[in-house]
Amino acid sequence: MRSQTVTIATQVLDQSVVVFSQNYLPLCRVNIKRAIVLLLTNKAEPLDITTNSGWQVHSPSLVIDVPKQIRLKIASRERMWKVPPVNRREVLRRDHHSCQYCGSSKHLTLDHVLPRSRGGQHTWDNVVAACERCNSKKGDKTPQEAGMRLRTKPKAPVHPTIAFAEQFWMDVQINLE
Repeated sequence: MRSQTVTIATQVLDQSVVVFSQNYLPLCRVNIKRAIVLLLTNKAEPLDITTNSGWQVHSPSLVIDVPKQIRLKIASRERMWKVPPVNRREVLRRDHHSCQYCGSSKHLTLDHVLPRSRGGQHTWDNVVAACERCNSKKGDKTPQEAGMRLRTKPKAPVHPTIAFAEQFWMDVQINLE
C-alpha cells in the first residue's frame, strides 16, 4: 500500500503545467513543483481553460489544488528577441542538422535554393542545409530543374515562446475535435 502511494505521488510530481502570461499568451511548460511555488508565492493564479481539473498535492500541513494551467500575475520582463543572422550554425539548428533534400546528417553544407549566381539572396527563405552530395548534384540549378524536392520550406526561425504558443493552440484544437 505504501509503495503504491509513493508511485502515485511520484507520477503527480512528474506532471507539467502550462504557464500563461498576464495577457493569456501560453509561455512554456514548468514542472509541477515550480507551479506550486508560483501559486504559493502569489506570483500566479489558477487558470482553467479545459475541463481537466488538475492534481491535488498533499504535504503534512497543506493540501493544494494544482491546475493544468496557471496565469502569471507578475509582468514578465521579456527580452527583445531578434531573428538570428543567417549563418551555418543557425541554419543547421533550424534544419535539425539534416539535409533538406535527402535527410542525411553527414557532410552538411549550406545551399542556396535559388543560386546566388541567378539572383538568389543569402536570406532565411533561400538557404538550407544540404549534404555535399545533394549540393553538388543540384549545382547551379533550382531544385525543380535538378529534379529534387525540399523536405521543408525554408523560413526564418520564430521566437521560442511563439513556437510554443502555436503548438499549444494546435494541440488544444486537436483535442476539441
